[in-house]
Amino acid sequence: MAAPRIPRSAPRLIAVGRLRPGPELALFEQYNARLRPPLLVTELAEGRGSPAEIRRREAAAMLAAIPEGAPAVALDLGGDSPGSEGLAALLGRWEGRGPCFLIGGAEGLDPAVLARAECRLSLGPLTWPHFLVRGLLAEQLYRAQAIRTGHPYHRAWRPA
Repeated sequence: MAAPRIPRSAPRLIAVGRLRPGPELALFEQYNARLRPPLLVTELAEGRGSPAEIRRREAAAMLAAIPEGAPAVALDLGGDSPGSEGLAALLGRWEGRGPCFLIGGAEGLDPAVLARAECRLSLGPLTWPHFLVRGLLAEQLYRAQAIRTGHPYHRAWRPA
């Protein structure tokens, strides 16, 4: 039996590390199941060696996993924090193009990955564990979809 064909427009999550059963995986699965279509997940092995060597090895694997022409979105502390409505607008810009959301490992993303990224996205100034970032990202992508479709999940009227 042939493997199912993955559409080029499917959004992807390319992340360093293997997420094991536990609360982080449960959170990610809860929101990823709500996404239409859900994120296709590629987990990459953590690199070994010095911090620079780890970043280089992880970057090579990450860059190889991005389909040609797909917009790469690096989750990076130094990136933009657009807010939920801003993320919804970005998703509209990437619709049909199969954006690839990139989450590095403990040593962060290599400059080569940041250079390839069409966008650098930050989940705020706090540092989050890279396994928890998957669930936070999936929730924000679901929220952005809700905003784009007029679903009441996101309550824009809430006071600041």
